[in-house]
Amino acid sequence: MERIYMSTVNDHFKQYRQMVFLSGPRQVGKTFVSKSLEPEQMIYTNWDNQNDRLNITGGPEIFAGHYDLNSLGSLKKLVVIDEIHKYRKWKQFLKGFFDSYGEDLRILVTGSAKLNIYKKTGDSLMGRYFNYRLHPLSVGEILSNTLPEKEVRYPSKISDQTFSDLLEYGGFPEPFLKADKRFYNKWNRLRSEQFFQDDLREITNINEISLIETFAEIIKYQSGQILNYSSIAKDINISADTVKRWLNILENMYYCFRVKPYFKNIPKSIRKQPKVFLWDWSLVSDNGQRAENMVASHLLKAVHFWTDTGLGSYELFYLRDKMKREVDFLVTRDNKPWFLVEAKSSPSKNLSPGLCYFANLLGVKHAFQVDINGEFVERDCFSVEKPIKVPAKTLFSQLI
Repeated sequence: MERIYMSTVNDHFKQYRQMVFLSGPRQVGKTFVSKSLEPEQMIYTNWDNQNDRLNITGGPEIFAGHYDLNSLGSLKKLVVIDEIHKYRKWKQFLKGFFDSYGEDLRILVTGSAKLNIYKKTGDSLMGRYFNYRLHPLSVGEILSNTLPEKEVRYPSKISDQTFSDLLEYGGFPEPFLKADKRFYNKWNRLRSEQFFQDDLREITNINEISLIETFAEIIKYQSGQILNYSSIAKDINISADTVKRWLNILENMYYCFRVKPYFKNIPKSIRKQPKVFLWDWSLVSDNGQRAENMVASHLLKAVHFWTDTGLGSYELFYLRDKMKREVDFLVTRDNKPWFLVEAKSSPSKNLSPGLCYFANLLGVKHAFQVDINGEFVERDCFSVEKPIKVPAKTLFSQLI
């Protein structure tokens, strides 16, 4: 299926000269998106290919000469360089390549780790690229792969079966489209082996792979919970500093993401402890936690997309004070609270007291209590300026 990121990249190259950095988890669709853009005008290279690796390590001039990028016929070709973040001098290479050939080529760089994970070189790429974070499929993208004119769309209906498959199999394209349990089990096992045995070892030089696998397993069971570094450290007999370091690594490699507490103008707010969620919510076994992780993933995708495409600066937080009043998520726009989301895996007749309290305290226009199993309602959630219960199918369809 066509991804919205194809339109995003094409739109970028129509307007800007900068390189595109397209980053995201392994097997989320980066290579598919890249190869689907302009196959007849594309030069595709991959660091994992030995011949391509030799050309890259030879430097920009060797690379350009091998692919005949100095000829008239190569002007404005699309050059894709996949997984280059595994190269120790990747920033140095890209800086030289872009400075020499960037005016005549369109350059797309992809990676399954955050492309700022390494800081071993002093070369700066500032002003030479724009970053786009590629997420798994979501309700909004399944329903429409066209670029939105503004942040939220008018709601449209997704089938119950498609929504159920998305919740069960996650948003990674292949297992979602197959919707087959046996295939999912085999795909997930292989992906896990590649992540821990290949990617993690190659990028980080960590030797205690079995321990970090155990740590990742603990993270699965703590999805949506406030992290206690000391408790985790005690469980696997490592230091709290090692827990923080490993969490940073797993986050940089798109295994998990943290949601920090929002504390501005919140009396007696929690200020330091984040919650953790997985990029692949299908790995979360508890139904309630999986539903909340799915909500978190949809919101994170939206704030990343809105930010990356230049609509503004958006961030995702949670709210909790020392009186144990809590709301699962807060989305801010240009550093100001925009809307609240409280996730519910089962129907509730009453609105959450915490949702109403924080909506009033922060003065937000929109506060949604999201029922993950609620029936679709064709009404714009964002037309209501008070706390209200909404179906996940409706809210998700209005996002990216």
